[in-house]
Amino acid sequence: MAAPTDVRRRAAALAAELHGHNHAYYVQDEPTVNDAEYDRLLRELQALEAEHPDLVTPDSPTQRVGAPPSAAFDSVAHAEPMLSLANCFDDAELAAFDRRVCEGVQRSRMVYCAEPKFDGTALNLTYEHGVLVRGATRGDGTTGEDITPNARTIRNLPLRLGTDQPPVSIEVRGEVLLPRSRFEQLNAALVDAGHKPFVNARNAAAGSLRQLDSRVTARRPLHFMAYGIGAVNGAALPDSLHARLRLLADWGFAVSEWIRTVDGLDGCREYYEVMAGRRADLDMEIDGCVYKVDDAAGRDALGFVARAPRWAIARKFPAQEVSTWLREVQFQVGRTGALTPVAQLEPVFVGGVTVSSATLHNMDEIERKDVQVGDRVVIRRAGDVIPEVVRVLSEDRGNTTRQSIHMPASCPACGSAVERTHGEAIARCTGGLVCPAQRRGALEHFVSRTAMDIDGLGTRQIEQFVAEGLLRTPADIYALAQHRNTLVARAGYGEKSVANLLAAIEASKNTTLARFIHALGIREVGQAMAQDLARHFGTLDALVEVARDYDTQRQTDGGDDARSLARQLESHPLQAMPNVGPRIAASLADFFAEEHNRTVIEQLLAAGIRWPRVVAADTAQSLAGTTFVLTGTLANMTRNDAKARIEAAGGKVTGSVSGNTDYVVAGAAPGSKRDRAMALGIRILDEAAFMQLLDDAAPS
Repeated sequence: MAAPTDVRRRAAALAAELHGHNHAYYVQDEPTVNDAEYDRLLRELQALEAEHPDLVTPDSPTQRVGAPPSAAFDSVAHAEPMLSLANCFDDAELAAFDRRVCEGVQRSRMVYCAEPKFDGTALNLTYEHGVLVRGATRGDGTTGEDITPNARTIRNLPLRLGTDQPPVSIEVRGEVLLPRSRFEQLNAALVDAGHKPFVNARNAAAGSLRQLDSRVTARRPLHFMAYGIGAVNGAALPDSLHARLRLLADWGFAVSEWIRTVDGLDGCREYYEVMAGRRADLDMEIDGCVYKVDDAAGRDALGFVARAPRWAIARKFPAQEVSTWLREVQFQVGRTGALTPVAQLEPVFVGGVTVSSATLHNMDEIERKDVQVGDRVVIRRAGDVIPEVVRVLSEDRGNTTRQSIHMPASCPACGSAVERTHGEAIARCTGGLVCPAQRRGALEHFVSRTAMDIDGLGTRQIEQFVAEGLLRTPADIYALAQHRNTLVARAGYGEKSVANLLAAIEASKNTTLARFIHALGIREVGQAMAQDLARHFGTLDALVEVARDYDTQRQTDGGDDARSLARQLESHPLQAMPNVGPRIAASLADFFAEEHNRTVIEQLLAAGIRWPRVVAADTAQSLAGTTFVLTGTLANMTRNDAKARIEAAGGKVTGSVSGNTDYVVAGAAPGSKRDRAMALGIRILDEAAFMQLLDDAAPS
């Protein structure tokens, strides 16, 4: 029986509202409702569809949860082939491409659409009359695999185009990615569940997209980034590729904020340098830049060669993998006691630097890759920062002498026993802050820029102060003023440098709750989680109380009913908090259960560390629903501090200016974001006006 008219109207209204909330959260990064309200709306729609199956449509928000496993994927032909891109690896090859383009269109200079080259897996989406009807892998470029149920589970991917006049049909192409931050969370969850983690984000994205059980895909934090359009029927598109991407953004797709039009070869080179410099800071993996002739006339004139367009090229970043010999393995001890095996290598040049050591991650990875001392190995500079051993070149083993690698039984820094908890990949020193390596690591983290931000206390100074007994815990930092004469008398120090150090220590006392939580160095609690905890609990006392209560409950003797205890902990206010789960909850409980840690916190607060009162998540906030963009340099606070102040008052900080932006805060040398705000009529605040707004927003 068909659903009554009033039920049909209610289902349509719920679907529209949920689509809007999904777009705000997953594309614009600006949530419009809390999780509980979203879940309530989704459950209501699910109930209506269960009672009236005729209400279920392909673009219903309920279809994102996935379906039971299928036996295999069907093949599907792309309406327009998904072509490859030619590559170039240096300025000379890029210049040759630009010369061919200009000669081909008989112009002296060409405008290109420049974009990051994302390192993910390609996806082709087909929409008919605005509704997603098919998702397919690239395959051989002509035929791919139909993975429509999996595609529907990608949260930031629109199931219906955001336009009242959609094309009859259109193919939208893009890259499926796992942001670095979400990749780390996914691997942590896999390890928690007893599964092997993924080696890299690209493999994780590709593997998630091709799951036969789309319910598994639905649990993976995949992200779709649109980069182009294939076949289109029943609509006229802009000639400019840049304008087409802006159109896709208007229709609800996530499009890179780094897409630009650039003028000629010089513009391409400048864009490449900018993206190479920002590569390590991006949450998405990129491996180069893509340049495409922006106007349709130029593209039509140039055409195609084989399976690639003549009007586009990918400028790749320098090769990040080389091979060398593994001479020795040493074990480094981190601030949480984790022992990390580090390969000592025959020095080799890779990615612009000479590398002589690389991480081996943990013993499970060593065993999986069958790494031994004396092997020739391939190393990669992951994210341009941390070199890692990727694999062994077993064909080079020959008659070389090799030696197996074993985890030491005692800590190389303090001699304490090394233990590996069941189910964890990491072995740890049991010495705690007795271990000088852990003590140094904890102190270096405490003073780091994203924590207490104390200039003048670097690795060398901390090592010296620890060796001389001046520093044992973070609280000792705030007692260094008592040793002023000793510090002034040190080699390389003087009145001015000591005064600057003590001033930086004093200034760090004015912080935020999120920074303080992050600075404590709680295992599994990074910068983002610290921010979530600060927002959720509002005060440090509330967090400590809930963490200690969790510790008390988990100490309950569950007897033979361990499952009952696990279910009880699932509903605990700490573990049930979004993004926390059992692993982080246990780390928080362990940390605050330690009397030593609570004592250090008391000493830090007694030293004068303070922060503005945080308005808890369930309390009205004066800047709630307000979006800010920060640009330029502020004289009286760092960018992170400004962001923390805005978020403490309920506001949101985004990276790009759009019609949804309420304020642009412009410091010195603001750049193009200020210009865009002026063009859109968005209110621009100088630093004085921004500070006044924050003061007005502060709780009374």
